[in-house]
Amino acid sequence: MNAAKIASGMRAKVTILDINVERMRYLDDVMPSNVVTLMSNSYNLEKVLPDTDLLIGAVLIPGAKAPCLVEKDMLRLMKKGSVIVDVAVDQGGCVETTHPTTQDNPVFEVDGVIHYCVANMPGAYPKTSTLALTNVTLPYILTIANLGYREALRRDSSIARGLNLFHGKLTCERVAKAHNLPYTEVEEVIM
Repeated sequence: MNAAKIASGMRAKVTILDINVERMRYLDDVMPSNVVTLMSNSYNLEKVLPDTDLLIGAVLIPGAKAPCLVEKDMLRLMKKGSVIVDVAVDQGGCVETTHPTTQDNPVFEVDGVIHYCVANMPGAYPKTSTLALTNVTLPYILTIANLGYREALRRDSSIARGLNLFHGKLTCERVAKAHNLPYTEVEEVIM
């Protein structure tokens, strides 16, 4: 959303693809008229790729690998010199041609399309990213410190939802499924 705000402020034509209809309604309401939303599917993606100068892949399914939305053969639809930034690289990427890069060697080219796939992109701004992360995690840390981890897990469902592994048992269903391992409900392990 922030990238769309900046690009639209520079008078770029911006298209946001999403699968959440409510989120798209919200974006249609708050974004300027040069931003349009489309349902994310292969038809709409193939429709917009020929006019795309910059594609930002920002897919996140917590605890799971990102789905591949842009297949290699779709790159032929893009103009030579266009750019893909795959923010989902830490979860495997949402572009088939993605592979992790580093700040020292951040880009590579496939079929004339430049790829920027730096793992841990916020790490480029360590102070800012640390402050942002601290601001959102400190309340949880204080709850755990004040109540102890077991009681914090029992009382605060958001902390319990963040639990992935407990005494060797996977409590995040998506992680268990992604690795074909047994899954245990959080409620079973925190009693």
